[in-house]
Amino acid sequence: MMKSIVRCVMPVLAVFAMVTSAAAEGCQSDWPNLARYAAANAALAASNAGNGRVVFMGDSITEFWSEAPESIFSTRDYINRGISGQTTPQMLLRFRADVIELKPKVVVILAGTNDIAGNAGPTTLAQIEGNLASMVELAQAHGIVVVLASLLPAAHYDWAPDVKPVEKIAALNRWIGNYARERGLVHIDYYTPMVAAGSALKKEYSDDGVHPNAAGYKVMNALARAAVAQALGRAPVGAAKQ
Repeated sequence: MMKSIVRCVMPVLAVFAMVTSAAAEGCQSDWPNLARYAAANAALAASNAGNGRVVFMGDSITEFWSEAPESIFSTRDYINRGISGQTTPQMLLRFRADVIELKPKVVVILAGTNDIAGNAGPTTLAQIEGNLASMVELAQAHGIVVVLASLLPAAHYDWAPDVKPVEKIAALNRWIGNYARERGLVHIDYYTPMVAAGSALKKEYSDDGVHPNAAGYKVMNALARAAVAQALGRAPVGAAKQ
């Protein structure tokens, strides 16, 4: 009987191992997830970019924004390029494909909370700042006006309960604000109107303490629209010669 069970279980384990290996290989071969928007990017690249295309680069907070009622992405020229779980090095690797090659007038960058959560392993604030700065520099080198957003408040991460993000979020947001002023970028402060006591995301704006709900995205809609309008009125900085 035992031998029979072993004969039945072993093929199942072998198949499971093959599937797991294939999934791991797929993640390793496309770590930045360039495939996620490849088809959509090809369709957009073939169309007329117009004068007002805006790309939003980010993680799940940006990706899930499209599902919110009265989403900002109901505007035709606003393009969502958020990918859930992503960190700034992954976004930097896909920045050319998902932003530059779409030839937008403006890019809105909201990134860094997953780095703090440790989604891609340990990282320092200096490394996060460097990745954000590199995205800004790439955009400006291609004549794209940058809107740099502060991180939303978060007092905890359900998927990383040992991480204490409050001080790191505050420090990164200080750097983002200072860097935006020094570089003449448009800055969105999502943090201040959405923070509660204890530096948490206000309960009325989130169901899990990290991701906005419909009310939270309504606040973000207004702030983002105002920032984009300001950015669309600016001349690009450091445009590359064609």
